[in-house]
Parts: sequence; structure tokens; C-alpha cells
Amino acid sequence: MNTKTVLITGCSSGYGLETARHFHAHGYNVIATMRNPNEDLLPRSNRFRVVALDVTKPHSIAAALEASGPIDVLVNNAGIGVVGAFEATPIATTREVFETNTFGAMAMTQAVLPHFRTRRSGVVVNVTSSVTLTPMPLTAVYTASKMAIEGFSASLALELEFFNVRVKLVEPGHGPSTRFASNGGSRMQGLIPEAYAAFAQPVFAAFAHPAAVTTEADVADAVWRAAHDTSRQLRFPAGADAVALAQSALASSSSIGPVSPGFAA
Repeated sequence: MNTKTVLITGCSSGYGLETARHFHAHGYNVIATMRNPNEDLLPRSNRFRVVALDVTKPHSIAAALEASGPIDVLVNNAGIGVVGAFEATPIATTREVFETNTFGAMAMTQAVLPHFRTRRSGVVVNVTSSVTLTPMPLTAVYTASKMAIEGFSASLALELEFFNVRVKLVEPGHGPSTRFASNGGSRMQGLIPEAYAAFAQPVFAAFAHPAAVTTEADVADAVWRAAHDTSRQLRFPAGADAVALAQSALASSSSIGPVSPGFAA
């Protein structure tokens, strides 16, 4: 049997880890990548490999792909978060977020495209966020980094269609069980100055008690569906809240014409 291979970035926790497990359970060879490899996180299997990868370093990308061999699906999941007032966010922090969330995903995609194009087959799934569907305060930098990938993916999908290479977006909703806050803790210190405290308090309260929650399983399932979708659908919201936001965005856009490639729950 010709078993397909998926390479997933950011598999040390959360969405990436669950997505790796999901693809493995469905018969794929899985290349689970992370900056600091920890094989104890994943099942012992000859279809699982853990590979070191830092998407911000070109030499690390090259080494990881060489170690991985040919792949059929690339899932750009690695990302870092930041919440805070933009006024107080150092440009160095903004650059750090873009290096991983935006340029890292672009670099990974560019590295696999010669193989996909030559073979005339392959799928790139970029994991963004539901913040791209509706404005959210105190996330300007994070939102910008993910919106860039949305535009990048929409254009690239049209560019690669000629070569039978598909590009998809997965947009997770609010998932408090992920390590978004803990992973971004050090870079978020001091980003809520006193002048913003009164504004930030109810925003953080809303973050802590969302109306709906996106689980890791929701995202893994959406990535799986996106990777196997052969239509021109681009966006796959993940989680009940993201689906609701996507449907609202679609309804709002109907007055100015169709959205294509579009949304579907």
C-alpha cells in the first residue's frame, strides 16, 4: 500500500500534537516536527518520526526536509502568540511573531514546492486563526501575522492550481486549552500599560469565558478535511465559534458579491 506522508510543524503541544496523532490514526506516515524534539509525546510506531525543526532558520528547514524525505502534505501549524496594546509592543516583538507565524510558514512552503510542482501533486495546509474572521482587540500584531498568511494562501492557491497543488487554510476558534498564553508569556510582559488597564480588563474576562471553545480535536479534524478536499474551497473554520464567525462573514459579504474560494463549515 502506498502510504502517504504528512509533515506537521509545531507538534510539541496543542493543535500540532493532536493533528499528528489524528493523521497517524488514519494511516499516514507522520513527520512531527518541533524545535526541541520529544519523542515521548507521540506513540511508538514505525509510521511516526520526530524531527527537529525551527521554521525561522533556513538551515533547520533544509535539514528537516532532507531527513524527512518526500512528503505529500505540509501542515504549517507552528506559531507564537502575543496579546497586548500595540502602542506598547516593541517592534522586535512584532518581528519575532512575524518570523514564525508568517515568514516561517512561507519559507516551509517555498521549500516543498519544487517537489510538489515536479510531481504535480501535494497539499499545503496553513493554520491561521479566527481572528482573521472578525476584529479582536489587543491582538493587532498576532492578527496581522495571520492575515498575511490568509492573503498569501489565497493568491498561492490560484498560482499552484495549474500544477495540481492545493493550498488550504484552517482557521481555529478560541482554544483556551492550548499553550498560547504560556508560550507567549515572556514576550507579553508589560504590554498592557496603565492607560489601557481599564479597557483590557473586560477583554481578558471575555477571553477567559468564551461562549464556545475550539478543541484540539476540532482543529485536527479540520486539517484532515482540508488536506483531502479536492474542491476549490480555501477556508476551513475549526470549532463552533469559528464556524459561526465564518458564516457571519459570508453573510456580510453577500451584499458585495460572492466569496471565492469561499467558506464552508
